[in-house]
Amino acid sequence: MLKKMMLLSLMIISITAAGAAFSAEYVGAKKCKACHIKQYKSWEETNMAKSFENLKAGAMADAKKKAGLDPARDYTGDAKCLECHTTGYGKPGGFKSLAETPDLINVQCESCHGPGGDFKEIMKTNKEFKLAEAAAAGLVIPNEKANNCMECHNDKSPFNEKVDAKYKFDIKDRLKKTHEHFPLKYQH
Repeated sequence: MLKKMMLLSLMIISITAAGAAFSAEYVGAKKCKACHIKQYKSWEETNMAKSFENLKAGAMADAKKKAGLDPARDYTGDAKCLECHTTGYGKPGGFKSLAETPDLINVQCESCHGPGGDFKEIMKTNKEFKLAEAAAAGLVIPNEKANNCMECHNDKSPFNEKVDAKYKFDIKDRLKKTHEHFPLKYQH
């Protein structure tokens, strides 16, 4: 009987933990900035930090023409575009609309590292946290083998290397450019 109760308790804990992993809240880059100022400043210099602007009518007109898109069209409400030009679109707690979630426009920290609601608490309460703790709470650590970059940098995008060689995506190069202004403190 005791074994059954322990097993049931473990199952409930596992189910609760699994549910929590799927309900992590997106907090936005401004929250990340509080502790990760160097990374934030580096990110601010990237195209990812300005990606939503590219969806506006008239923006990147020549590139849009070359990709077969209408440069006069406003794409800021197009679901196909929002998946890759906002943070967490279509996911619980992610970008909904410019009016509802303006702090989640652009490709922010959580686009690559996952929603920060859970691991934000670990970092806030424990300044000497272990990277494994944050990873267990949902932190994604992109690298050459495991990255979610390819969800957007693929042939589905109208801006890919088949349209123009300048859109060739190299994860090694991208990781360096995104965080090039500081050494990575936590490596796995």
